[in-house]
Amino acid sequence: MFALAIGFLNLLLASLLTGAMFGFFLALNPKGLSGPDYVRMQQRAIGTIDPVMPALGAATIAVTAVAAAMARHDGARFGLLVAAVAGFLAAGLITRLRNQPINRVIMGWPVAAPPEHWTQLRDRWWRWHVARLVLGVVGLSALILADTFNVHLTEEYAHDQPYCIVQLRAA
Repeated sequence: MFALAIGFLNLLLASLLTGAMFGFFLALNPKGLSGPDYVRMQQRAIGTIDPVMPALGAATIAVTAVAAAMARHDGARFGLLVAAVAGFLAAGLITRLRNQPINRVIMGWPVAAPPEHWTQLRDRWWRWHVARLVLGVVGLSALILADTFNVHLTEEYAHDQPYCIVQLRAA
């Protein structure tokens, strides 16, 4: 039962984390924004997401590491879970070491008059965001693949009609 709870929590947290990163990719694309519009949008987003995302990322990494430790004797599944941890950890390091320092700078800008170099920081932030999104998707994909090793499909026949029974086994 504990393994099932960890698996469920792991998929839930990783999906929320990666989904949020994808949502930011869709909603925070700076293409075509004026300086004031960009600063207003970023400051609002930063104020909303900065208190939540680091904790969500840390929880995702921790639970994925627990899942990997529980699967340490299950070859391919273990490797995929380690890859998931690496993807989420790399995305978290990009956030902490690249995006958040830029966020702190942007939070100090006046909305009506961003500095002359605002487009350089905007573009740098965006490149790092795309990189962490890719790493988050890699992590989530590895996690999903690892969990498919926990599901076995078998065909059986009843009344001459094929159907599938999903059998779950604890990790």
